[in-house]
Amino acid sequence: MDEQATMELTTKENELANKLFNAYETHKPLKESDYDGVVKDEKSAYRVQRRLTQLKQEDVGGYKVSLTSNQTQDMFDSDSPLYGAQVKSHFLQSPVTLHRGELMEPLAEVEMLFTAKEDLSSKDSLEDLMRKTKVAPAVEVPDSRFSDWFPSLSKYMVMSDAAVGGYVVYGDEKDTNLLFDNVDDLANVKCELFHDGKKLKDGASSEVLGNPLKSLHWLVEKLESQGMPLQAGQRVSSGTFLLPESLSNGDWKATFDKGLGAVFLKVAGD
Repeated sequence: MDEQATMELTTKENELANKLFNAYETHKPLKESDYDGVVKDEKSAYRVQRRLTQLKQEDVGGYKVSLTSNQTQDMFDSDSPLYGAQVKSHFLQSPVTLHRGELMEPLAEVEMLFTAKEDLSSKDSLEDLMRKTKVAPAVEVPDSRFSDWFPSLSKYMVMSDAAVGGYVVYGDEKDTNLLFDNVDDLANVKCELFHDGKKLKDGASSEVLGNPLKSLHWLVEKLESQGMPLQAGQRVSSGTFLLPESLSNGDWKATFDKGLGAVFLKVAGD
């Protein structure tokens, strides 16, 4: 088991976790500069995240993986991905309406979501992961408890803040190994993102560590090293196909090829 899984939080780390939870509940943002030096490395950041997750007093519905492209890793001065635990109520089936009052400074990312049909293991090959999962199109809504967070929030604060997890809206789920013939097919999915009928940009699944299944495998391995194996029924938003857009009010749609389908999300101003 990873050492950080058993270490106690420092007083300042515990205070940060409580402040993050208060911001999560009240939607009143924090200033990163008020917490300089509290989290200095990955272990301290994940300790704070785990305490924040406990404070939510809700089952973990799954995880989101961030920094899965060279571009986003460069933006946050990182050489590897990171993850955030997401509570069950923040995974939502499309179509859905989110209200501005539920959000702080949200973005929109287009992703591939996996759902574990059985417990996953670091020993699983990518072919095993195809067989053991369902797959769905998704729009992830990153949202931070810190003001003016994108793209200036430090990597360790991103980790502490549940990888700036907001909501994950997902479409119809299909057995991964029935929708795709082989592992390489998952690296060749294209998407388009629309707002109020206007196309904003397009992207490709190859941006996600070369293949979203590699992102899933990274997460399974990471969680297992921390004594928290990925369990049957948990979902994983595996990383964005494109650089995020600011999630303004109106109608959002993400469409995918290869039979994945579409995701529909409305943001209402109240």
